[in-house]
Amino acid sequence: MAEPILVVDDDTVTREAIVDLLVGASLKAVAVPDGPSALEWLEGELPSLVLLDVTMPKMDGYEVLRRIRETPHLSSVPVVVMTALDSDGQVERAFAAGADDFVQKRLRGLEIVARVRAQLRMRDYGERLAYRERDLRTVVELIQTLASSLDIRDILFTLVTRLAAIVKVDRCSIVLLGERSDIGYVVATSDNEQLRDLPINLTKYPEIRETLTSGSAVVIRDAANHPLLRAVRQHDGLTGFTSLALVPIVHEGRALGVIFLRAKRKVVFSDEEMTLLQTVSNATGIALRNARILQELKKENQQSVEARAEAEHRMQLFQRYRDFFESAADGIVVIDQTGGILFANPRAREITGFSETDLADIKLNEVLPVEEQKRALRLVRGFRESIYPQGVDVRIRRKQGEEIVLSVNFSSVLREEGAVLFTFRDVTMDRKTEIELKQTKEYFERVIESSVDAIVSANLSGLVLLFNRAASRIFGYEPSEVIGKMSVEKLYPPAVAREVMQRIRDPNTCGPGRLEDYRVDMLHSNGEIIAVKLSAALIMENERAVGSVGIFTDIREKLRMEARLTKAQEELREREKHAAVAELAGAAAHELNQPLTSIIGYAELLLRRLEQASPLHNAADIIITQAERMAEIVRKIGKITKYETKTYVGGAKILDLDKAASEAELKDIHR
Repeated sequence: MAEPILVVDDDTVTREAIVDLLVGASLKAVAVPDGPSALEWLEGELPSLVLLDVTMPKMDGYEVLRRIRETPHLSSVPVVVMTALDSDGQVERAFAAGADDFVQKRLRGLEIVARVRAQLRMRDYGERLAYRERDLRTVVELIQTLASSLDIRDILFTLVTRLAAIVKVDRCSIVLLGERSDIGYVVATSDNEQLRDLPINLTKYPEIRETLTSGSAVVIRDAANHPLLRAVRQHDGLTGFTSLALVPIVHEGRALGVIFLRAKRKVVFSDEEMTLLQTVSNATGIALRNARILQELKKENQQSVEARAEAEHRMQLFQRYRDFFESAADGIVVIDQTGGILFANPRAREITGFSETDLADIKLNEVLPVEEQKRALRLVRGFRESIYPQGVDVRIRRKQGEEIVLSVNFSSVLREEGAVLFTFRDVTMDRKTEIELKQTKEYFERVIESSVDAIVSANLSGLVLLFNRAASRIFGYEPSEVIGKMSVEKLYPPAVAREVMQRIRDPNTCGPGRLEDYRVDMLHSNGEIIAVKLSAALIMENERAVGSVGIFTDIREKLRMEARLTKAQEELREREKHAAVAELAGAAAHELNQPLTSIIGYAELLLRRLEQASPLHNAADIIITQAERMAEIVRKIGKITKYETKTYVGGAKILDLDKAASEAELKDIHR
């Protein structure tokens, strides 16, 4: 917006800090130290928004706010009140007094700027809607005026009165050019209904001459300093008006006069207001021309009663604003109460593909598909009951046969003549695009919801905006508990969320704004630690981060499987050790079997040769007994192990200890 933001605060440091903050955000700002200064400034200026401290000496912010709301031209200005206190009573009192928003001074600067921008957007959007509604209403009123009166004087006075009220100026006049180029006539003025045909010397009105010469609008915001009025100030002085706006009335390339608006205070004439003035001036030119045409028609010889009645009827319906209709960007069609088409402008013929002759011979239902014809009959019945829908989508068949979709607005402006006017535009591609966008959106929503991985998205403040079913399964929260209500930080252990965001922003990880396959612990709703792998990225809009999205893969089952595998490997190694011991024991048993057999054999030989009374006889007997005992132990070990790998007596095979020992020595050497 061109208007500055007015900052009202008695604290110098805070006031200057807020101005610097707004200027740094590319916003114009002006600051005053107290309420009286603010009201004095507002007498001559119109701000885009007021940032108002509620706690001030002399006059507090509530009194300033009350006076702003009581001033007509300031009543729609957004007011955001500021306070250093955290009191629900102050908040309630501020909104009751007419505040649009409430901020605390201790909030971060970015939030204050965001609140201000939000209010400016809301005001701009509201003004645009108001301008559009006003423009349509003004055009409708113009058409009604043209259709209801042949007295051009009444028409012009209605126009200037209405324009003065809409644009909020002190005087609106229509000045028409006389036969002499230096003489003009004030034919209507908003503040004096009786003033008509007042001659003026155009040499004393350089602003009017500049408008007529250039054929373009002239806007003077400050008459006391504008160079165009220098001569007027020197010779005649100004008449008390501060801001001026002039729009030429032109028809068929010829300047007929000007619409002249004047205000005693400084006024910023918006683009929408100037567009409206231009539209009205064009229609005024047509009205002036048609008024002359109608006067001439009255003087012509009367034709047959039937022909004259029909001609006058058609003329009253269309001729007075036919040029206006034909220059419109939207299709305009007039139908009678039965659905017969009385008039269609060039844009309507272009959209439908029908010529003017074609349309004169058909009714509305004939260009509609079969399934739309019942609806058309309901619309026609509604016209008879003064029901005129707005923004209705209607499918029609073009002359070439293809169907298109029109967005139609019906109007009752011609109901006195038994006709209905409606405007439309071709929205076939728009509706097709809307359907495709909706289908694409629904498809991506299904993809997100069917993902086995948790997908969570949040804005830069951490507020969760997306939480799919897998996220609900992993974290234990219902989406309704999280979306728009909970911070994403609650899904992380303390301080982990900030660490993750730092890694996402770190250009030395996967790149600025990305993080891939990062192992991190999360928190279940019951406090349980959840092991996940995270891939995350910042969401960018116009090269600015507006949020983040993370994909969380639950790896708890994978970790459990890895633990079971490790345990199984350890058990296998333990079993292998036991098997090796058993093999060694079996091999030893088999290897001991032969020496024990030899010992027993030689001991029995000694026992037979020694005398029984000999001490050695007893020793040999003991050797046999102990050897047999040991042989029994060896047999038991052999039965338990049953491990054989080399040929033994009787074709049996046992572990080759010599070979095993050699292999062990080689392994020790290689180590």
